[in-house]
Amino acid sequence: MSDKKIIAVAGATGAQGGGLVRAIQADKDGPFRARAITRNPDSDAAKALAAIGAEVVQGDLSDQASIDRAFEGVHGAYCVTFFWAHMSPEREMEEARTLAVAAQRGGVQHVVWSTLEDTRKWVPLESDQMPTLLKRYKVPHFDVKGEADKFFVTLPTTYLLTSFYWDNLVSFGMNPKPDGQGGYTFTLPMDEAKLPGIAAEDIGKCAYGVFKEGASAIGKHIGISGEHVSGAEMAAILSDVLGISVRHHAASPEEFRNYGFPGADDLGNMFQFKRDFEAAFRGARDVETARKLNPELLNFRQFVDLHKAEIPLT
Repeated sequence: MSDKKIIAVAGATGAQGGGLVRAIQADKDGPFRARAITRNPDSDAAKALAAIGAEVVQGDLSDQASIDRAFEGVHGAYCVTFFWAHMSPEREMEEARTLAVAAQRGGVQHVVWSTLEDTRKWVPLESDQMPTLLKRYKVPHFDVKGEADKFFVTLPTTYLLTSFYWDNLVSFGMNPKPDGQGGYTFTLPMDEAKLPGIAAEDIGKCAYGVFKEGASAIGKHIGISGEHVSGAEMAAILSDVLGISVRHHAASPEEFRNYGFPGADDLGNMFQFKRDFEAAFRGARDVETARKLNPELLNFRQFVDLHKAEIPLT
């Protein structure tokens, strides 16, 4: 049996968790091995993690006992929740609590909690700067993570502030769209503000760097980004790498909120927050910090070049 310390990874078949499992297992001489937690160990994604040597265990964030078991005997735990699976702030809050309780019960020595800002600290609910959603939130998928930080304050926690996934251009509908005139538009409702972004795989690699830092990272808020780029800069890079003409459409947040797809209002408020509080949001996400944690960090051009065949153009 390996004497390496175990890192339990919640959401192991997702973007962040999968990247962390792969980073741990790729470091053959490193101090850790991965325990991948998934609802369905028989899924193709779970089998792929098992194939690279990860221990795959069943765990469901709606089942406290299963997460307690998954955290037994581990040194560290990567805790992440996925709002977009159900779009329920109440459910996500309970999932965060479940992870924190399991970490406390398991005596976990280093927790990395993937979190975001509670935007209500900048935009109170009574403010009309942006609409209040679900009666309690400004940006639900941000606010609930920020509020859930309270579950982790008594634990040996590093708070990892993530950035916009560039992978959203591949799988979340943010890809350039045909404009009907032979070109394409890339919509980012942030005017000229720069957006901190990152490859999802690099989040996992940065998280691995945090675990390797160990005790010195506990108690810290660490923000990561691969690059800060504006919508116009992203459009120019997409044009160059993909060999097409892409124009940045600087939609207003109000226009974006009214696009009508599920979560459009949440995302419209999110982009407005990132635009209106650009200095604070960007200031919390340092590229060089991320690069020290992950020397393989990609910038936006490198990401697009690597994934150009996967970016839809329809």
